Amino acid sequence: MKRLISRLLPVLFILVTLSCKTHEMAQPDQSIDSAFKFELEEYLGAWYEIARFDHKFERGLEQVTATYSMRTDGKIKVLNQGYKDGKLKKAEGKAKLAAPDTPRRLKVSFFLFFYAPYNILELDEDYTYALIGSETEDYLWILSRTPQMDDETYQMLLENAKKRGYDTSKLIEVKQPLQ
Repeated sequence: MKRLISRLLPVLFILVTLSCKTHEMAQPDQSIDSAFKFELEEYLGAWYEIARFDHKFERGLEQVTATYSMRTDGKIKVLNQGYKDGKLKKAEGKAKLAAPDTPRRLKVSFFLFFYAPYNILELDEDYTYALIGSETEDYLWILSRTPQMDDETYQMLLENAKKRGYDTSKLIEVKQPLQ
């Protein structure tokens, strides 16, 4: 038995190493390159969810919005809401800057002190659209200040997300009210 284990250990080590390397390569590009200075105050307010990856906590929601406002403790209030089967569903959380020198990298929490990365990967100078990602390939959102987004902007954001390593075929377009 010891002999079998001693022969399998190197194979297991190689498999685990390859698995870790493959997982590392699958991580999307989270780099943020901006020609303008990010102003949190400009980012606050209501955003419409245009598209997202499907995940349990938003499954089946339509007319989804995310509203950001400042709290008295200096953190950011996050109010996500949308409709499922005609009923309004709300989730309130909080966000904070991940670090003082990374203003487009936030951490968001909807439960106690458990925070998840929220990276504003793409943002136009007028703060009218945003591409939001996380540190894994499992989360991606396209947000807009209006319920609809023109196709040219949407296609540009899709292309940029693909270049970053996201599988955009997994995006679900979110039903929003017509203006």
